[in-house]
Amino acid sequence: MAHTYDPVAKLNELIKGIDFAMLTTIRSDGSLHSCPMATQEVDADGVIWFFSDSNTQKAEAIRADPRVNLAYSDVGSQRFVSVAGRCELVREVGKARQLWSPLYRTWFPKGLDDPNLILLKVHVQEAEYWHAPEGRMVQVPGFGKAAIG
Repeated sequence: MAHTYDPVAKLNELIKGIDFAMLTTIRSDGSLHSCPMATQEVDADGVIWFFSDSNTQKAEAIRADPRVNLAYSDVGSQRFVSVAGRCELVREVGKARQLWSPLYRTWFPKGLDDPNLILLKVHVQEAEYWHAPEGRMVQVPGFGKAAIG
């Protein structure tokens, strides 16, 4: 049986065990801002999920310009991954419940009942990773800019 290539599986393999990404947003003045975010999940549709507060500079930046970049790195295994996409701010209680961990009460003391708790839904448009034998970044095929509206 022939094995079919799955870009989402490849992305999951590349970031597995890297708990935090640096999320870069574009502020309304055009400047870039990065902050660490705990990755919740990369789902079968190639969407990466994060928790956030709706009243943050990053949420404001995403409202103004949904383009984001995620940078993952694990120096020990020489894994460096860059993901570009478009981000939506969503309030999906079912999804939040699925992704929730009691550890998140540190940042969201009201838990899932916090009215400011939202999800960042990053639709992956491009992904690339450092390929040490070639000494360059390599595109993960299968993510297309045209696929995201």
